[in-house]
Parts: sequence; C-alpha cells; structure tokens
Amino acid sequence: MLVHPPAMSADTRSFTIRVPATSANIGPGFDVVGLSLSLWLSLSVSVPATASSATYVPPRITHTGEGAGEVPLDPYKNLTSRVALYVLRCHAIPRFPSHLSLHCHNDIPFGRGLGSSGAAVVAGVLLANHVAALRLPAARLLDFALMVERHPDNVTAALVGGFVGSYLRELDDDAMARASVPLSEVLPEYPPDADEHWGLDPPPPVPPQGIGHYVRFGWSQAVKAIAIIPRFELSTAKARQVLPQAYSRKDMVFNLQRLAVLTTALGQTPPDPDLIYEAMKDRIHQPYRKSLIPGLPQVLALTPASHPGLLGICLSGAGPTVLALATHNFEQIAEDAKRIFKQAGVDVDWKLLEVGGGSEFLAH
Repeated sequence: MLVHPPAMSADTRSFTIRVPATSANIGPGFDVVGLSLSLWLSLSVSVPATASSATYVPPRITHTGEGAGEVPLDPYKNLTSRVALYVLRCHAIPRFPSHLSLHCHNDIPFGRGLGSSGAAVVAGVLLANHVAALRLPAARLLDFALMVERHPDNVTAALVGGFVGSYLRELDDDAMARASVPLSEVLPEYPPDADEHWGLDPPPPVPPQGIGHYVRFGWSQAVKAIAIIPRFELSTAKARQVLPQAYSRKDMVFNLQRLAVLTTALGQTPPDPDLIYEAMKDRIHQPYRKSLIPGLPQVLALTPASHPGLLGICLSGAGPTVLALATHNFEQIAEDAKRIFKQAGVDVDWKLLEVGGGSEFLAH
C-alpha cells in the first residue's frame, strides 16, 4: 500500500485515494482468494484548514463515471462517506470536518463481480484514516472494512493489492459477538432529516482486533487479466441464493487440490498453461451459477489448445464478469468470448487489465 502524506497549504489540504477493482474466487478459491485489477475508484478530497463560517457544513459529494446518476450524493446515504463516518466515530470523532469536499470518479462497473462495493468500503475506511490522521496499520484498516463487507477476499485484495489469500480468524466469544453485530448497527439507515449529530447514541460498535488475516502470493508479470463484462448486473445476494447448503467430500477435495496448486502456479515464470487451466476449475460455485448467465458454460469451455496464450478462465466473483488469464493473444480470446455471449443474447465489453497495485494515497 503506497502512502503519501496529504499536501498542505495555507487554507486547504488535498489528496486522492485510489482503490482498485478486484476479482474473487479465481476458480477454486471460493471466498478465499482475491486479485486486484487496474480499474480504479478515485476519491479526490479537499479539506479546509479552517472553516469559512461558524455554521457546520456537511460534506459535499460529486460523482462521475460508473454509477453517476444512481450513487447517493447525500453524505449520510453514500456508502463511502457512511463507512468513513463509522470509522471516525469509532475514534471519538463525531463528524466530518466542516466544508469537506469529495469527488469520486469510478471506473469499476456495478454489480458485475469486480468488487465495486468492496472498493467503496475500502475508500471509506481510508478516507477516515487520512482525514483524521489516524495512522491505522493495514491490519486495523482491514478490521473496519470487514465490519461492513464481512467477506475478506475482495476488500483484502483492494487494500493490499496483488494475488491474496485471506481468512476470518476464529475469535473468542466476546470478540465474535462484536464482529458479528448486524450491519444495521454498523451503518444505520439515516433518516431524511439526519444531521451531524444523528446516530451518536448508542455509539458505534468498535471492531475487535485481527478479524481477518492474509498473505500475498507470487504473481508472474507475464500474466494479464481479460475482464469480459456482460452488460447486466447480477447481485451477490442472488448469486449466493443458488448455491447449495452442503457439498460432497469429492467436490471439496477437487477444489482444495486445485487451489493448492494454483496459488503457486500463477507465480511461476514461464506460466504453465496446462497446469493453470486445470487448477482453475471449480465445483463449488460456477456449476450452480451457470443458469444465471446465458452463454457462461460455452465461454468457460475455451481452452489453451483452442486459444494459444490462454492460461485459465473463470467467473469473476459472483459474476457475471468472466476473467480470462493469459500471456498473449488477448484480443482473439476476448472477441471469441464476446461472440459466444452474443449468440446467447448477451452483449459484453472487455478490458485488458494488469494485476498488482493496492490502494494508494496521492498528495496533490
């Protein structure tokens, strides 16, 4: 995570927070592994050093890019600012600085399995950390993100970057109770007439220490990611509803074997297409989500033999985006997947993305 102190001037300080898109699961790693991708949510922040009036002025939010016109601009409704206010209040800071200005430019499509909500949550945690100079370490930032997002794969990859494995730690009863409070208590629904004093009593639930742990795996610089993005949204909740409550031992072993291989294979140079292709197969979530995404079975059937340069192909997160990992021949892989989806009545866009960087703070 790249950290720069905010720029200072006589009357304002300003900085930008950048949070990457992420892809989770990567085949067999359901709810375990995540990958940061070079699509960004950028939050430009301006904080007056002194208020221009004695009257408190709440944050002013503007938004461009993906989600423009649908993202709430009210700071008590917007996900990023609500998360930031939660973190501030957990540190006995009841409100934002007066006259705070936030501009979000977002390149991450909503509801496509590319971690848009996780990016917004991480941006909120980092906004609070930076505005209030809390100087929280990465592990504590992750605690706050997990109080909102609850699954570690996307938010961990968004925070630290790269190819990341994560898990939720087994906590004692008291810590588990604090980490498991309803989301409605972490981010309460502010009424239309809410002001900077609303929601202070009772105080927000402070997360226990060390909710989630992670490790970064190696990643071969030869490997790029092709995001094949259908032009429709699929909610994570709907995608989870089709999953079974229990799995056979055979299917669990199938995924564990492949995940053990995949976490090393993607860091080797040169990458082995046959090894990676087989290691990216899955029996835990993709077979059950095929019915939600027309054309998905046919797209997942692309192979390194039919498309030289392809290493593996999988559903990105809950979908509907498909992620193809490849070393070359990117356009043919993407266009053939696009053609298959088109035959199934689904229009798609595609982007060639780098894997690597986590969240950044950039001084102005």
